[in-house]
Amino acid sequence: MEQTLYEKVGGEEAIAKVVDYFYSELVLKDETVNQFFKNTDMDKQRRHQTKFISFALGGPNQYSGQSMAKAHEGMNLQPEHFNAIAKHLHDALAHFGVSEADIDTALTKVASLRDDILYK
Repeated sequence: MEQTLYEKVGGEEAIAKVVDYFYSELVLKDETVNQFFKNTDMDKQRRHQTKFISFALGGPNQYSGQSMAKAHEGMNLQPEHFNAIAKHLHDALAHFGVSEADIDTALTKVASLRDDILYK
């Protein structure tokens, strides 16, 4: 039986490390997007993002947050914001040794949410 991408990267514990690096070393240091997180409870954000990315990579569906459209309502995110976040996710996954092929699979899933996130 073929492993899910979730299993290949090491499950929720490994994804939590990716998410922590994603925010602390990339997103929050990027002036293109960090303003969207200035009033955010980052511990809660990290927990939600870990569960969301775990599910997106084929893990159990533990994500109970808002829909993508609702979560991004009123933010008026533009393509450059979405692209910056996608690049940071790529870089965070690569930092933890995830293969380019598996990163491409993950980013394809993220890209499928683009219309629910942009211009809301």
